Amino acid sequence: MLWTIFVILLVLWLVGLVSFHAIGWYIHILLVLALVVLLIQLISGRRPVV
Repeated sequence: MLWTIFVILLVLWLVGLVSFHAIGWYIHILLVLALVVLLIQLISGRRPVV
């Protein structure tokens, strides 16, 4: 679940990085959210049950 959110946020950040120069703050918020999700996933260390 968290990896899915991380990937979605990372893709949105990359799209925003190359296409939206006018709203740079939004890009950085997406990057920070993606990093926070990644850190939570790494710290928790649990394997998701499918």
